Amino acid sequence: MLLASCGGNVTSEDREMDRFVSELMGKMTIEEKIGQLCQCSGGFATGPNNTKIDRTEDISKGLLGSMLNVSGAANTRKYQEAAMKSRLQIPLIFGLDVIHGFRTGFPLPLAEAASFDLDAIERSARCSAREAAAAGLHWTFAPMVDIGWDARWGRVMEGAGEDPYYGAKVAKARVHGLQGDDLSDESTIMACIKHFAGYGAPIAGKDYNSVDMSMGHFANFYMPPYKAGAEAGAATFMSAFNDFNNEPCTGSEFLLRDLLKNKWGFKGFVVSDWGSVGEMINHRYAADEKEAALKGITAGLDMEMVSECYSKNLKALVEEGKVDEKLVDDAVRRILEQKYKLGLFEDPFKYCNEEREKSVIGSKQSREDACYVAERSIVLLKNDKNILPLSKDVKRISLVGALAKSQKDMCGAWSCADVSKVVTLYDAMCERGYNVDYVEGYNLENNKIVDLNRTLSSARNSDVVIVAMGERAWQSGEMRSKGDISIAEEQQKLVSELVKTGKPVVVLMMCGRPVIFNEVRKNAPAILCTWWLSSEAGNAICNVLWGDYNPSGKLPMTFPQHNGQIPLNYQYKSTGRPTANGGWCAKYIDIPTEPAYPFGYGLSYTSFEYSDLKVNDLGHGEVYANVSVNVKNTGKYKGEEVVQLYVRDEVASVTRPIKELKGFEKISLEPGETKTVTFDITDEQLGFYNNDMDYVVEKGDFTFMVGTNSKDVQSIKYTLK
Repeated sequence: MLLASCGGNVTSEDREMDRFVSELMGKMTIEEKIGQLCQCSGGFATGPNNTKIDRTEDISKGLLGSMLNVSGAANTRKYQEAAMKSRLQIPLIFGLDVIHGFRTGFPLPLAEAASFDLDAIERSARCSAREAAAAGLHWTFAPMVDIGWDARWGRVMEGAGEDPYYGAKVAKARVHGLQGDDLSDESTIMACIKHFAGYGAPIAGKDYNSVDMSMGHFANFYMPPYKAGAEAGAATFMSAFNDFNNEPCTGSEFLLRDLLKNKWGFKGFVVSDWGSVGEMINHRYAADEKEAALKGITAGLDMEMVSECYSKNLKALVEEGKVDEKLVDDAVRRILEQKYKLGLFEDPFKYCNEEREKSVIGSKQSREDACYVAERSIVLLKNDKNILPLSKDVKRISLVGALAKSQKDMCGAWSCADVSKVVTLYDAMCERGYNVDYVEGYNLENNKIVDLNRTLSSARNSDVVIVAMGERAWQSGEMRSKGDISIAEEQQKLVSELVKTGKPVVVLMMCGRPVIFNEVRKNAPAILCTWWLSSEAGNAICNVLWGDYNPSGKLPMTFPQHNGQIPLNYQYKSTGRPTANGGWCAKYIDIPTEPAYPFGYGLSYTSFEYSDLKVNDLGHGEVYANVSVNVKNTGKYKGEEVVQLYVRDEVASVTRPIKELKGFEKISLEPGETKTVTFDITDEQLGFYNNDMDYVVEKGDFTFMVGTNSKDVQSIKYTLK
C-alpha cells in the first residue's frame, strides 16, 4: 500500500520515499528485516542486565538497526562504517536520553514547565537537538509527557507537571524544538513521546508499578499530551514499563495498534523501553521470550530495546506461521522511512562531523539559551517585606549550604551536561565580585548541621543570608520514588536558627519535584524555588536575586503540606460531599486539605491587579465566546505575568473536575501599564471525553475563572445554548 507510514497529502517526495523503501525491502532477507527491529546498547547502562559487547560483527551483517548510549561524532562514525560493510548498507540510527540539554545542560523539564513560556521551552529543545546532532546522534528518548499527580514518583522531574492541557502544549513545543520543520536538517533529531501510556500514575507512586484507571479518566487526564505529541509529528513513541488495562503496555494492541496507529494515524515507529519486551515475562503475561516477541510484534511494537526477544525468536515465529510477515514488514517500513527522512541513505555520515561537534557544543549561543531558560524557570514562593530583589549595595553575603558549591547536583537527574562547566551559585557570586563568606551549614551526605556557631557567626556579620538547600540531584528521577518528600529536618532547623539572627534570610529550594518544607515556609521571609537549573544555574539565580530578571515562574505541580495528601492535584472532583462544604465532607481530620502552594502559583517582584472580567457571547461559529480581563502592573518593577483561564462545566453527562486549565498567556507589563488579555472559547475549552473515549461538547452552564493561579481567580458565568 502506498505510503503506509506517511499521512496527509501524498507529495512527490512521499512517492520517492515509498519507491525507495519498497525497493530496499524487496531485497531484504527475513534476518535483515528483523535486524532493523533490534536496538542494543553500546555504552553505559540505563537499565538492568546490561552487557557491554562489541556489536560491530552483527552490524556488518545487517542484523542491527539502532544503537543507544553511543555518542560523539567519532564513536558513531565507527559503528556507521561497520553498517556500510553490510550487504545492503542500511545505516544505523543512534539514540540517547537527551532529557534537558546535551553537554550544555538546561533546567529539568519540570522546572522548564514552570516558565509557562512555550517559546523558551522550544528554545531549550532546539539547543538540545543542535548539540546532540553535532555529537552524531539522530534520536532522543524525549520528551516524557506523562502527567504526574503523585510527587512521590521520582520521574515527575522529567515531565511538564500535573495538567493535561498544559502538558499537551508543552509536548508540541518540545517535539517541534527537537525535530524542527525538516528532519533532514543536520541540526534536528527525532523526538520520542514517552511513556505510552499512563506511566505517570503508578499505584502508591512507586516507579514501574501497575497503573489502574478507567478509560474515561485516562482519556481526560492522561491521554491529551500523548495525542498532542502524535499530532505534532513526533517521529517515534516509546511503550511504557507498566501494565495498563491489565496488559503490559509493550504488548497492548489497544494502545499501540488500535489507538496510536489506527485511530490517531501515527506514522512513525514505536520502540520499547529498556528490556520491556522481555519484562512481559515478569508481568506473567508471556511464558518465555518467544511468546513475549509474539505479543510485542502483534501489538504493534516496532523496535525492541535491548532484550533481544525479536532477534532470537521472530524468524521462527514467522516460519511457524504464528506471525504474519506483513507485521514485520510494517515495522521495518516505519523504521526505514525515518532513516530516509533523516537523510541517512543519502549520507550515512552527515551527523559525524567532528569539526561541527567542536564548534556547536558549549557554544556562546548554547550558554545564553541555557541562562535565558533557567531564569524563567525560577518560582518566587515568598517575599515578605520585599527582601528581594537584593540591593546592589549589599556588600557582605553569608552563603550557606553545600549545594551552593556542588556542580554535579546543579545538573539534576538524567543529565548529559559537562559537569566541569557547570556554574554554581558560589562561582557566579565570586565572579561578580561579591564579598561572599561561604559556610557548609549542613553535611551534604547526611543533612546533619555542621558547626552551627560558625554558620551563625557568618550570618551575623553579613548584610544578607542566602541558604541553598533541598534535595540532592540523585533524589529525584527514575528509580527514585520516595515515601516521604519532606526536606531533611536539620536543613529546615538550620534556616530557623539563621532567621533568629535578625538578618534577612533568602532560601533557595533546590529540588526535582514538589517537596514539603513547612518549617521553612513558616519562618523564612523569602523563598525561591530554583529546582535544578544545570549549566547556568549560578548565573540565572544571581540574575533573579539581584533583580536583573524579575521571576515569572509558576508551579506546574501542586506542592503539598503533608505526605498524606498525596496524590494531590487541583483538578479534583466535587464528589457527593464536596470538600468546601465542611462537616461531613471529603477531608482529613488530622491534616489540612489545602496544599502548601496551588498549581499555577508564583509571585513577582511587582504586583498585578485583575479587573473588568467579561464574557462576550458570539453565538455562532467555531468560537463560541471570548473571555477578557484587564491586567495592570501596580508595582514598581517591570514584570511578566501568566494569566490563567480555568473552566468548570456545571452539569455534565459524566462527573467533571471543579476546574480545568483551558488557556494561559504570558504578558510583560511596565509599571502602571494595563493590558487586556482575551481567551477564545472553543470546543477545546468546553469539551471532554466521555466513557467511550469520544470527545463531546454539551450545551449548558459553565463558569469561567481567570486569575494568577488555580486558587486566586475571578469568576463569570456562561451558558452554551
